[in-house]
Amino acid sequence: MRYLILGASAAGINAAKTIRELDKSSEIAIISEDTKVYSRCMLHHVISGSRTVEEINFMEKDFFAKYKISWIKGKKVIDLNIDKNEVKLNDDTVEKYNKLLIATGSSSVIPPIKNLREAKEVYTLRNISDVFHIQNSLKKSKNVVIIGAGLVGIDALIGIMNNNLKISLVEMGDRILPLQLDKKASSKYEKLLLEKGIDIYTSAKVEEVTLNKTGFVKKVILSNGTAINCDLAVVAAGVKANIDFIKDSRIKVNRGIIVDSTCKTTVENIYAAGDVCATAPIWPIAVKEAITAAYNMTGNYKVLDDNFGLRNSMNFLGLQTVSLGLIDPPDSSYTVDILENKDIYKKIIHKDGIIYGALLVGDIAYCGVLSYLIRNKVNISKIDKNIFQIDYSDFYNIKPDGQFAYEEIASDNIVNDTLEQITVSKPKSFIDKIRSFISKF
Repeated sequence: MRYLILGASAAGINAAKTIRELDKSSEIAIISEDTKVYSRCMLHHVISGSRTVEEINFMEKDFFAKYKISWIKGKKVIDLNIDKNEVKLNDDTVEKYNKLLIATGSSSVIPPIKNLREAKEVYTLRNISDVFHIQNSLKKSKNVVIIGAGLVGIDALIGIMNNNLKISLVEMGDRILPLQLDKKASSKYEKLLLEKGIDIYTSAKVEEVTLNKTGFVKKVILSNGTAINCDLAVVAAGVKANIDFIKDSRIKVNRGIIVDSTCKTTVENIYAAGDVCATAPIWPIAVKEAITAAYNMTGNYKVLDDNFGLRNSMNFLGLQTVSLGLIDPPDSSYTVDILENKDIYKKIIHKDGIIYGALLVGDIAYCGVLSYLIRNKVNISKIDKNIFQIDYSDFYNIKPDGQFAYEEIASDNIVNDTLEQITVSKPKSFIDKIRSFISKF
């Protein structure tokens, strides 16, 4: 048996480790464009110089030797032949597999703005090579524009802000971090950035960039006519799944690779995990998908029972925040509770006893409880208590034999665990009928 893994980031590394733990003797190989393993979430620390590439390596020491995994690094997969069970690399070599995991991640997108793609000194922040380019440019730059104020854009800003430069942050939305924060929470970070001398342009679209005679970026022109001096631009305007090598329509894709609850694609013996999938592009989900795929690749049935990906945590400029689920109510039928004082801002969105979203700014001690309640859709309507004071103890009861158990939650878990065991030997249609029957009670 030969397991082949494409990609050496969170999904690929965790899948390889899990496969080895489940299969002690088969061959495992990883192919990656990268020649180092590192956390992409921490690239901004390398830009700032607070950490080295080696210090953002999330693997165990001597990982590949310890788990007997071969690493084919610095190579790009350019084609996948499903019928021959092989992939072709950019050096024309071919690698065979019995089971394949696609964990190639995603790449940054540079939008089709006039002159942006052609301009020199325009970079994204996705790979370690991007970091090195940005570091070199910072040595000769005076005016930097960051296009996009999502998590990656803010990471880039934090990485470069202590270089005595003029920095401008441009965001199409009406606030920074528009997918993670509401207007109030965002304003707290905007205030901190303004105090650091950062210029912030929200509700602003970049129309074009102008170049100097040698093709270097010179100005960024916004839709309202504002011209911003710029000799370095960092683009953080979204990502796309790395699936260019997939040309066979038997592998279904929709922005990313489609997988089932076992992380199998629509082709037998081919699995996918991480940002390359059409799921939540965050580290914890990538790891869970990788472990699930590894189990099933080795013949050990496992389903992804928790793919809650609407969670973001941040700690920029000393202000801690956790965002869970919805950040604003979809309509007036939802109830919004807010707790706010000088130092904290907390917001919970709920409806009919179910919490659908929460923001915790300045005090994130409550996030574990809220994450559990949101992820599992736990009904809190019977709890006569301030919503900001609910904790795990509110769901405990004592069984007749004296044991402690979660009420409501426990019974649901027992049902799900039982159904998982039955699913091993029964078809999905049979399981669906059981679930439908149980839901009536």
